[in-house]
Amino acid sequence: MFPESKVTEIYCMADDFCKEFTLQQEKYMIKDMKTMHRNKPNRMSDAEIMVILILFHSGGFRCFKHYYKEYVCKHLKHLFPRQVSYNRFVELEKEVLLPMTIFIKRVLLGTCTGISFVDSTPLCVCRNQRILIHKTFEGLAERGRCSMGWFFGFKLHLIINDKGEILNFMFTPGNVDDREPLKQGRFLENIKGKLCADKGYIGQALFENLFLNGIQLVTKVKNNMRNSLMSIADKILLRKRALIDNQDSFSICNHLTDYSSEITPVGQVPAHAPHEIHAEASISYLPSPSEIAPTGQAPAHAPHITHPSLI
Repeated sequence: MFPESKVTEIYCMADDFCKEFTLQQEKYMIKDMKTMHRNKPNRMSDAEIMVILILFHSGGFRCFKHYYKEYVCKHLKHLFPRQVSYNRFVELEKEVLLPMTIFIKRVLLGTCTGISFVDSTPLCVCRNQRILIHKTFEGLAERGRCSMGWFFGFKLHLIINDKGEILNFMFTPGNVDDREPLKQGRFLENIKGKLCADKGYIGQALFENLFLNGIQLVTKVKNNMRNSLMSIADKILLRKRALIDNQDSFSICNHLTDYSSEITPVGQVPAHAPHEIHAEASISYLPSPSEIAPTGQAPAHAPHITHPSLI
């Protein structure tokens, strides 16, 4: 867990962001002059709710109910004096969905180190038996298939660095191919160097397109593909994919989608951070795309693949 000084720092950042976000949001709100509303502020501010959610996903907790009732209410009473009941807090989570998503995009993203990992995970909105009667995400959620079978909902696409920091994320309908977000420049903005992925991202056209943008896609080999030479460094990097396969890597974004009805379609990405994320990844040698084939596909004219050196 974070020390109290770090928690205070995160709260100050979240509070400043929420105040600015509220001012900008009010400019585009349509006022209802016929109906009178109380507009009574909540007991807990949006910044406090956001900090509690961030601490939950950063502390290794599994059960949010146990975390809130046994840890926050008992041990963090001095930091959050205006606490509400657990049921009320679950209701207030819905109101901070949009500001917290933007806050993550603008403030909490990490910096590219030259080694990145990409993966996707399904976000089911209902059981398969209830697909025909599901109304909440009607027109947004779609049927999709993953390694665990068929599901109905959305996909969360996530990119992290070798430190486990989130670099970018995107929500798409469940029937979107895992490789589609990688074809968009906004999703891979500030991503350079090696990008490790699973076998679902293998594709000749995708490999060449990423390579022209300074990104080398590293994947394993399918059983029906010809073997190709792979450097020891790339094999070690593929073993480190457990960073993104870990459920904790997706937890903070998964928690945001529990009550979400605003899904970013393919081709549209929320606003990025105001500050520049500098990716310091230099590659000593980059052969042309014709000299390199995707991992698992040997080029017709070359007996081996020349890999750029790791920095």
